[in-house]
Amino acid sequence: MHRRRRTALVLSAALLAAAPLLTACGSDARPGAAAVVGGQRITVGQLQSRVSEVREAQRASVADETQYQQAVAATATLTRDTLHQMVLDRVLDRAARNAGLSVDRSEIQQLRAGLEQQAGGAKALEDTWLQRYGVPPRRLDDNLRLQLEAQKLADHLHTDAGQPAFWKALSEASAELHVDLNPRYGSWDVEKSTLVDAKTPWLREVPAEQAQQPA
Repeated sequence: MHRRRRTALVLSAALLAAAPLLTACGSDARPGAAAVVGGQRITVGQLQSRVSEVREAQRASVADETQYQQAVAATATLTRDTLHQMVLDRVLDRAARNAGLSVDRSEIQQLRAGLEQQAGGAKALEDTWLQRYGVPPRRLDDNLRLQLEAQKLADHLHTDAGQPAFWKALSEASAELHVDLNPRYGSWDVEKSTLVDAKTPWLREVPAEQAQQPA
């Protein structure tokens, strides 16, 4: 049987920066929460901690204050984008689990090794993910796990990520989780997550060779 070309997907806060805030469903997040997903709070403190991780990594990766300020300016919407990423992480994880899919440590290591080889080493890969996608080094494996979940979900649905069937699975997961954002950060539109919208390019392909997994 012919095997479909497999691709890994980059899910990142930096890509979400290009997306408009989703609006419609959800505006009643509990006090002190940036969002509530599946009855579990993402607190403002947790959100700010994740943002601080990125800022600290950015500062450590540049030579001087001018370069750091340039990095900050390039990620001016980091707080909003980080929250959207944290919510999407949980939505995608639920969609994958609904389909009976999981990712193990060896698969993450395999993908990471291939990407490190392509980038020119572990440090080069970490720097690339930080600069391009706002993913600090300590969160890189988590990000790669989500890429693999997205890839497996698309394969399970016999489609490609970004196609209607893929977005429908995310929409159903969003509805199950009753995503509720604090209005200061925007709101979550369950229905729009079913659409393929060129204005929300939070999916990006990386070479298929790095995403090969056993059938």
